[in-house]
Amino acid sequence: MKEHTDTDATPLDDAARAGWLYYVAGLTQDQIAQELGVSRQRAQRLVSRAIAERLIRVRLEHRVSACLDLESALMRRFGLRLARVAPSLPAGLDPLPSIAPTAAAEIERVLRSQKPLVIALGTGRTLRAAVDELTAMECEQHRIVSLNGNISPDGSASYYDVIMRIADRVRAPHFPMPMPVIAGSLKERALFHALPSIQSVLRLAEGADVTFVGVGQMGDDAPLLKDGFLNTDELRQMQAAGAVGEVAGWAYDSEGRYLDTPVNNRVAGARVMADGGRSVIAIAAGQTKLQAVSAGLKGRIFNGLITDERTARALLDLPA
Repeated sequence: MKEHTDTDATPLDDAARAGWLYYVAGLTQDQIAQELGVSRQRAQRLVSRAIAERLIRVRLEHRVSACLDLESALMRRFGLRLARVAPSLPAGLDPLPSIAPTAAAEIERVLRSQKPLVIALGTGRTLRAAVDELTAMECEQHRIVSLNGNISPDGSASYYDVIMRIADRVRAPHFPMPMPVIAGSLKERALFHALPSIQSVLRLAEGADVTFVGVGQMGDDAPLLKDGFLNTDELRQMQAAGAVGEVAGWAYDSEGRYLDTPVNNRVAGARVMADGGRSVIAIAAGQTKLQAVSAGLKGRIFNGLITDERTARALLDLPA
């Protein structure tokens, strides 16, 4: 049985302890119940809460052979520098909890390099989930830069901006981009780009050694629409022009070609392209992302991919 202290444990304390006993000590729920002096049902709820509240993070260290085979197949088929495939969750579940730890492990691998690197990051739900999975590190040798603006249309800081979160986690010099994701006009964009500080950050982002991006679909569920960066009329215009995906706000067509549209011309951040020997790694999974990921691979917008088994197989099943 556990030893009682003078300080009463909070519900989160109990959940954290239960999660630790289950995932680290390997105790059964019956054993946890006995250790904590609670019922088996209470122990089960505490373990579940530990995961729901992100008090315990689970990361798969074993490389599943089926995933390794898919990684090799993706690299051959699409000429990738890097492919990481996470085990799929059951059909119908959001794949983000599967790919976020895999993406975090790859980001950590880059951060462990002793060679000073410039590492660029996009924004969005996927990048934020991956950054939230990172372990604390000291990476003063690197510079971390944002690819796009961090200001929402209403003037507030973008909820899914990750540059401050990762900098706090890894203690690295960081360079945010204090301007809108999509400027209100060409004149406004030009005014921001005329600032020496913005020019410096843009040069850093465009010349990054390694870039990590999320991939947005351009259907009616487009993240740019959900987050208020586009209105419905603008989305329809982009769809009519052939938009199927976007990276860092920049929309592209089914061949992976960036579009020349009024909205794209107002995107304020750095345009991503896997050229000049740079590594650009996309993190995306799910049926809704399939067309956008396929087009980005075709156009060499990115040359690395972190995804799950189901998405990897779907990509490999597409006509060559």
